[in-house]
Amino acid sequence: MLDLPEPAQVLGLELLNDCLFPEAGESVVCAVSGGADSLALLILARLSDLSVTAVHVDHGLRTGSAAEKDVVYSAATQLGAGFRAERVQLEDGPDLEARARKARKIACGQDALTGHTADDQAETLLINLLRGTGVAGLAAMVAGGIHPLLRIRRTDTVELCRLAGFDPVQDPSNDDSRFVRNRVRHELIPLMNSISQRDVTPLLARTADRARGLHTAIDELAGDLDPTDTRLLQTVPHAVAAQCLRRWLQDDEGHPPSSAALDRVFQIVHHRTIACELSGGRRVARSDGFLRLE
Repeated sequence: MLDLPEPAQVLGLELLNDCLFPEAGESVVCAVSGGADSLALLILARLSDLSVTAVHVDHGLRTGSAAEKDVVYSAATQLGAGFRAERVQLEDGPDLEARARKARKIACGQDALTGHTADDQAETLLINLLRGTGVAGLAAMVAGGIHPLLRIRRTDTVELCRLAGFDPVQDPSNDDSRFVRNRVRHELIPLMNSISQRDVTPLLARTADRARGLHTAIDELAGDLDPTDTRLLQTVPHAVAAQCLRRWLQDDEGHPPSSAALDRVFQIVHHRTIACELSGGRRVARSDGFLRLE
């Protein structure tokens, strides 16, 4: 049994009913910033009888951030988990969130578990919607895998930490209005709650689940098609043809082409033009009814 107060263990075991962790005994890495969500991830992973290594990444973006690893080290030691500290150096500026996320992913490893909750899922759906998205964007994050907490709420993680006697790190960047996610969290979702007179987060999370099912079905159909055969692409539903082309045209990092680029490729598919340019110095052209990527 873990070194936790009984109320924390009771709540933790209850929350595990809505979590999707690997099988007991497996070894996992947990990305732990020291905030409530990631500390709750650490607690729940250990309650799942996983062999856990907690990894703290210091981005060096604010004074005192290096000391936050002590919070994670203390929690990991109490819970019988391993610990590793990583430091990366980022400069403030454009795309800071994306750059910090990429650096954290590299430092922790691609398979590291994260503490994203249903609230993060709702925010991600809305952010994708604001940027202009299709079904894949509405599906947001995939529950399970690296996201075992997507079916529990942020209030649950805060309460679990309180009962466990942990004092989570309060990251001031979470209140920085420069970042779209913070404005969605602190302004848009409260406004939606007020307008609808209800908590919209479960509704948005449910919408993401339904979109995920639809996207999976479309992706399976697309996987059976030849993405170079323009005659075939003209006969299937547009959503399926589009997904087929996204899979074929994704870049080396797995990013699909933009909507504008995909529209240009469809001009070739429907024989309205012969070729078009894509990002990364790539080009799609048509010859004898088939596409080729140059």
